[in-house]
Amino acid sequence: MASDMPMSAELEQIDGEIQDIFRALQNGFQKLDKIKDSNRQSKQLEELTGKMRECKRLIKEFDREIKDQESRHAPDVNKQLNEKKQTMIKELNSYVALRKTYQSSLGNKRVELFDMGAGGSDPVAEDNVKMASDMSNQELIDAGRKQMDETDQAIERSKMVVEQTIEVGTQTAANLKQQTDQMGRIVNELDTIQFSIKKASQLVKEIGRQVATDKCIMFFLFLIVCGVIAIIIVKIVNPNNKSIRDIPGLAPPAPTARRLLSAEAFGSLE
Repeated sequence: MASDMPMSAELEQIDGEIQDIFRALQNGFQKLDKIKDSNRQSKQLEELTGKMRECKRLIKEFDREIKDQESRHAPDVNKQLNEKKQTMIKELNSYVALRKTYQSSLGNKRVELFDMGAGGSDPVAEDNVKMASDMSNQELIDAGRKQMDETDQAIERSKMVVEQTIEVGTQTAANLKQQTDQMGRIVNELDTIQFSIKKASQLVKEIGRQVATDKCIMFFLFLIVCGVIAIIIVKIVNPNNKSIRDIPGLAPPAPTARRLLSAEAFGSLE
């Protein structure tokens, strides 16, 4: 089958083989409708199943080649190749579903199921799965009960996970609230400390000013005392120095001539 998109020789070869298998599958299922013997139908169905396995392998190989050559192709070419791969997967899945229908009607006990998924990149196979049509009523009941038990257990596990999640969320919310309150208290304490630091700074400035004032006063008092002491020393050393006024309380004693004058006056009165 010729392709309308640029492909390498390897991709063209794989695509050709896959298209040949699709034509063989189409013809094989058409022949299967004409076969009346169940044994021949089963044999024909096994041959078709083998072709499906080969087709699945080729689709995987086609996908690997696309990935290996992705860097050499333009983005639109890679997109077209991937779309072509998905088309192959869908067509193969249609034959798989048709095979399941025939297999169910034939009543075989073991069947190989293909589950490639239309949107998947790699076909996936599950082998030797027992079909419900081949099971007895008791087996169906047991399988249903087992499935229900597994579902109940999964639901219980989900409930436990939800409860644990709610508990963790509640604890986390409580921790966040506690941390928020603690941060609020820390902010308030920082504001109080900042206010105390400002008051302390003002008090230190006031004390500094008072100390400076006291030092100035003491300095002037010291100068006055030094001046008084200097005057006293000068008066003692040079009592006749008239340039220095007498200090009250430190005037020299009156001269003796005044007392003699008083005695002579007293004698004349006699």
